[in-house]
Amino acid sequence: MYQLIRSALRKPISVVVGVFGILFFSVMSLFTIPVDIFPNLDLPTIYVVQQYGGMAPDQMDGFMATRYQDHFLYVSGIRDVEVKTIQGLSLIRLQFYPGTDMAQAAAEVANNVSRAKAYMPEGTVPPQVVRFDASSVPVGQLVFESKTRSLNEIQDFASSRVRPMFSRIPGVSSPPPLGGNQRTIIIKVNPQLVRSYQLTPDEIIKAIVTNNQISPAGNIRMGEKTLMTPVNSLVKKPEDFLDIPIRVGAGPTVFVRDVGTVEDGADVTVSYALVNGRRAVYIPVVKKSDASTLDVVNNIKKALPELQNSIPEDVKISYEFDQSVYVTNALKSLVTEGILGAVLTGLMVLLFLRDWRSVIIVVVTIPISVLSAVILLNLAGQTINIMTLSGLALAVGI
Repeated sequence: MYQLIRSALRKPISVVVGVFGILFFSVMSLFTIPVDIFPNLDLPTIYVVQQYGGMAPDQMDGFMATRYQDHFLYVSGIRDVEVKTIQGLSLIRLQFYPGTDMAQAAAEVANNVSRAKAYMPEGTVPPQVVRFDASSVPVGQLVFESKTRSLNEIQDFASSRVRPMFSRIPGVSSPPPLGGNQRTIIIKVNPQLVRSYQLTPDEIIKAIVTNNQISPAGNIRMGEKTLMTPVNSLVKKPEDFLDIPIRVGAGPTVFVRDVGTVEDGADVTVSYALVNGRRAVYIPVVKKSDASTLDVVNNIKKALPELQNSIPEDVKISYEFDQSVYVTNALKSLVTEGILGAVLTGLMVLLFLRDWRSVIIVVVTIPISVLSAVILLNLAGQTINIMTLSGLALAVGI
């Protein structure tokens, strides 16, 4: 330490250059280091979300979740498998031992999900495999409200118009909207009429699927041109489902209208979102793991006018539950405490030592030390978050 002090006193120009170098690289680090709420935590947890509309919880557990559990036992490093099921949805949480390579574990989970697909009921859609970490916590909510529109319409606008634009914002993931009901065409059949025509539910489903699809039918050669001839039997209006034939052949043709009705409605309600006591629809704002919270929030606020213009005027979009406020307040608190710490320390030195040079040294040293810590945090791959700011504030106080 003595040699370091003697060297600094003998080479003042080198010390000044070093201080300006620290200031330069610290400013560069402040512009490049990510700002987040929590530090990067690689939690050993993976979620598998399986949906199947209309299936009862016990059926979800017996026909689907149990199959997944049997296959997940082959994943390396797995510690525990927890399953929760509700109507039409099964949530499987996989916990791993600390130190497990989570990238490899996620690949093995996806592989076993593909293997388990052969044992799933017909019509099962692929599940979502999600790794959970601190960046999975939403940094805000994009809220949709309207006094004249139904929740079904709001959900449709949020899903079909806003979500594609929202996904193009830098640093943002795009989860589906929550709080509303997905628009669903409901065909209600009368069991007595079905029995009277000697039909089965499978025949009705097969007829609807067959007459509501696009499929290639080959090509037509016309001179030097080859024209594609797809078969387009998509239903354009909900009422057109009534005209779909169920049975054609011997005897009278049976249509959907002969055994049931069609309703333009919504799926079963499985979630609620209340904003200021009113039902609403929202999209969770989930940032990507390498994105900065402040940058993501600022980009979203800049894009709000464009998102608002994509939907009718009577549907309002607002950004609520802004989590970046906590980081901003913590940054302001650190700056305030740094200034107060430097001023109070300088006054104490002046009071006891009565030496202005010592006061200047103390006042200059504190901010340089904090800025040096920012450089080291950036080099170590850390972020400016609540934890690191608390540590810097504690260091300033000491």
